Amino acid sequence: MIKTFRHKGLEGFFHTGSKAGIQPHHSSKLQLLLTSLDNAKKPEDMNAPKWRLHSLDGNLADHWSVWVNGNWRVTFRFVGEDVELVDYQDYH
Repeated sequence: MIKTFRHKGLEGFFHTGSKAGIQPHHSSKLQLLLTSLDNAKKPEDMNAPKWRLHSLDGNLADHWSVWVNGNWRVTFRFVGEDVELVDYQDYH
């Protein structure tokens, strides 16, 4: 279950469907990713085809990433079966 967000626009989209603060053309993919992430129990649950799940290192060590579009990713970390610090970013 998603517990916290880093990206306020993504948090608003998750709770209300508001596209303010996100790329509107990413909304359908983000909806699918966030629904899956909210139901995930471990990072591997996000390993769907074409989502390019991978762990991160450096200042994002212990975080995971899934592909949205182009350089855009949703990043997150698991604490037990909960998800926190969900972010929407172009981190490349």
